[in-house]
Amino acid sequence: FLTLYLGLELLSLCLYAMVALNRDSAASTEAAMKFFVLGALASGLLLYGMSMIYGATGTLTITEVAQAVSKLSGNTSDRVFLTFGLVFVVSGLAFKLGVVPFHMWIPDVYHGAPTAVTLVIGTAPKLAAFAMAMRMLVNGLLDLAVDWQQMLVILAVLSMAIGNVTAIAQTNLKRMLAYSTIAHMGFMLLGLLSGVVGGNWFNAADAYSAAMFYVIVYVLMSLGAFGMLLYLSSKGVECENLDDLKGLNLRSPWTAFIMLVLMFSLAGVPPTAGFYAKFAVLSAAVNAGQIWLAVVAVLFSLIGAFYYLRIVKLMYFDETGASAEDTQRSAGMDAALAANGEMRALLSINGLALLAIGILPQPLLGLCYIAIKSL
Repeated sequence: FLTLYLGLELLSLCLYAMVALNRDSAASTEAAMKFFVLGALASGLLLYGMSMIYGATGTLTITEVAQAVSKLSGNTSDRVFLTFGLVFVVSGLAFKLGVVPFHMWIPDVYHGAPTAVTLVIGTAPKLAAFAMAMRMLVNGLLDLAVDWQQMLVILAVLSMAIGNVTAIAQTNLKRMLAYSTIAHMGFMLLGLLSGVVGGNWFNAADAYSAAMFYVIVYVLMSLGAFGMLLYLSSKGVECENLDDLKGLNLRSPWTAFIMLVLMFSLAGVPPTAGFYAKFAVLSAAVNAGQIWLAVVAVLFSLIGAFYYLRIVKLMYFDETGASAEDTQRSAGMDAALAANGEMRALLSINGLALLAIGILPQPLLGLCYIAIKSL
């Protein structure tokens, strides 16, 4: 627990500073302050929950905590104490994942931070938060699975609902992708909460490997999406509004195609990796008997497809406006497309990788299964 907490704080402190790198921007400074204050609150919740679990079990080692929890399962007073600590632990983890109702920092931070920093915040920390959740909930507190699964069900449904519905109203691409992140983390929770059902562990490895596969695919999709915004931005001209993508196919058909692949993958359209990732976690939910939850997830996924496909429509069917601002924006994007050859190559590899994983998902899914079995 101590190592986990110190690692989390070292990661978080770096992110707070990165958000505020652009010191002359009021939006960046405000986002960094919000991130810092809410992050400190979440760290306090997590630490308080860890301390209560330590008080009940007498150990900080995760494997020893798991053994102590299994022995205390018959003790009602200790189980209540553990469950109370578990609520705080899940709350802290939910903040790091960015799921509802601990999501309010994500849109402001994604919007206020420089695009390059947003790319970092939206990718690697999500994978780290997933690993932390696996270590604490699955390795340490699996005997309390009935309790934390009920909490994850609420977090997952609220995240998919609020994330997808709110993203429709956004005109800023970074805020739209921020709410998209909330929805995707809700989908990932479907795998986490489907591992152990009624004391039956037979579905655990498949469900947790599906959740891990989803997080990895999401990181690839998020890298591509924010990388594309960074690629299309030039000095003094940020590509961060929906209108900035109008007519992209006329300027660069290949760039528009890669963006189309990214949006299709985020929406879960076959044959992209995003489709198989959603299929894997939905299958885990169905196998766990959570059919109603899978139906809800599919419905919200259909709602979410709207704002992704809207970007495709802007790129292929709309034309750039004739105002002075539109002309300046177009000139800046043309300069960016001509200058960043290396980034274009990396984004092409990213987009084609999502297609390849969608067509042949088994190698990566198999690696996830091996990783989960080795925990």
